[in-house]
Amino acid sequence: MRNLLVRALFATANSSSPSQFDYIPTTSGKVTGHIAHNTTDTVHEYLGIRYARAPVGDLRFAAPQPYIAPNSTINATSWFPHCPFNIPPVTKFNRFDPNGFEVYNTFTAHSPWQADQAEDCLALNVWTKAAPGEESGDRPVFVFFHGGRFQIPGPHSPFYVGKYFAGDQDVVVVTISYRLGMFGFSGAPGVEQNAALRDQRLAVEWVRDNIAGFGGDPSRIIIHGQSVGGFSTDAYLYAYPEDPIVAGAIAHSGTVFSFLPNTPEYSRSLYYNVSGTLGCGQASTPETTILACLRSKNVSEILNAARTVPALPSQALAQATFHPTVDNKTVWADWLERSRAGKFARVPYLAGNADYEAGFYRVSGFAVNSTLSPAAWELFTERGFTCPAKYSTDLRKQFDVPTWRYRYMGDWPNLRLFEAYDGFPDSGAYHGSELTLLFNTTYGVTGSDSPPGQQAAARYIRQAWAAFGRDPKRGLTDFGWPEYGSSSGNLVRLSYNNTPGLDLTNPFLYDSACPPVEQNDPLPGRGGF
Repeated sequence: MRNLLVRALFATANSSSPSQFDYIPTTSGKVTGHIAHNTTDTVHEYLGIRYARAPVGDLRFAAPQPYIAPNSTINATSWFPHCPFNIPPVTKFNRFDPNGFEVYNTFTAHSPWQADQAEDCLALNVWTKAAPGEESGDRPVFVFFHGGRFQIPGPHSPFYVGKYFAGDQDVVVVTISYRLGMFGFSGAPGVEQNAALRDQRLAVEWVRDNIAGFGGDPSRIIIHGQSVGGFSTDAYLYAYPEDPIVAGAIAHSGTVFSFLPNTPEYSRSLYYNVSGTLGCGQASTPETTILACLRSKNVSEILNAARTVPALPSQALAQATFHPTVDNKTVWADWLERSRAGKFARVPYLAGNADYEAGFYRVSGFAVNSTLSPAAWELFTERGFTCPAKYSTDLRKQFDVPTWRYRYMGDWPNLRLFEAYDGFPDSGAYHGSELTLLFNTTYGVTGSDSPPGQQAAARYIRQAWAAFGRDPKRGLTDFGWPEYGSSSGNLVRLSYNNTPGLDLTNPFLYDSACPPVEQNDPLPGRGGF
């Protein structure tokens, strides 16, 4: 029944609407969309707008190239294919609550929305209340970088459909596809590294150049992301300190201090593992020979070979293999050195994490027979999420960057993954559990209505994010949030005791166990990324 509901929702999202309307000129072509289905507000939906050329042939593994075709036409009424990825195995966890299985598996790409994959995948989606041709482009713009360990897709997920947030708060919402796994982080010698992070930058450039036509204000672009999307958001600000384009950033459950990037040497070893598996040569083979051979292979061959590459162990879960690599252009080995030198874009910054991130990862741990104790799982949340949020916000305050910090506390029955068992707590405010409140997609994910208290808590979060977007420097202060570092009670607890609004507390309550940033080792939580 639940899968039928998801299929029905996505059938409507993929169908053409009779409410198509005039074309909006963009650098990618003249774009038309349709009225978004199932919204109480009139939201215009534009799905599958190319922002980059197809990363195929000589562009496989390479930095993205802009897609420029202003005279073409785009009927943006259906999703673009996902970027290629290996579907993770279905969990055999046997303690799920009634909605727990669907929530977990939808989040991890086990749902009808995952179906279509293609290497030609670099596109974005836009939701706005602005009518086509509306001349006032004054809405804040939220560009979302999805999570998923850089291994699974996100923009088409029921979690991140942007029409409800756009309608409720009259903002423009953009979700983007970026390359995943080896396609986004190949480690190939002689090729610019971290293609996926460069995809994200090119998408932001597209938004800057085109969003006014959708009612958005290009001077008020907010990037935000969750998990590795939070890392991406944070890393973006270090990569483009002089030309960030964006007016503010929100990092949900992940910063540059959350995990260690791959060294170039390790990434090359992964690359050679795949090249050897596919008969394309090893380290002694000329680089150009290997690259040409790998670019000639079909997508499924690359995915199958990448699937067998051994992962680095961590204390809780194995790390993802193909992920950000130190290149000193988009990713650095020493984030602390750059932070202390102020080498980051000093735009207003909001960061935080969920109270019990491990509540999600305990399901993943079950699949690999994890024997971590309750205390070890608490350490997982601390070192992978709480302490990194502290470090990133502390370092920004040293440069007087307007900064806020939150901790999400909601534990809602319709989103709960599992109950307490064997001395362990229930799933609590787990990794990603705030996302359906922000995007107002709880029903689409669970098929269950939210009680009034949950609806009020969700609307409060959307109002806070929108206040930040409308005025990144003072919007949250005017909304009633103290800046981080301005007093001892400056940590904002959201949905505390499942109530709307905010509860202020001293961050020391959660930070006391964090080592000095110089001694930080995110190993206990590194497998979450």
